[in-house]
Amino acid sequence: MRLKNLRKEKGISQLKLALDLNMNQNSISRYESGAREADYATLIKFADYFNVSIDYLLERTDQREFLP
Repeated sequence: MRLKNLRKEKGISQLKLALDLNMNQNSISRYESGAREADYATLIKFADYFNVSIDYLLERTDQREFLP
């Protein structure tokens, strides 16, 4: 998942992301390392937060935006 890259592009820490999304930092760390997979609700939170598609998060496409 591209979560770590998106977070670093935005210049925020794991803790800031966790607080913004009402999660804990340990979960963010596990998502970034691949030790844990995000459920649908969490994927939607990440996609909305970074304004990217879920397919982009999951590396199914290199296009960040939704296509109409």
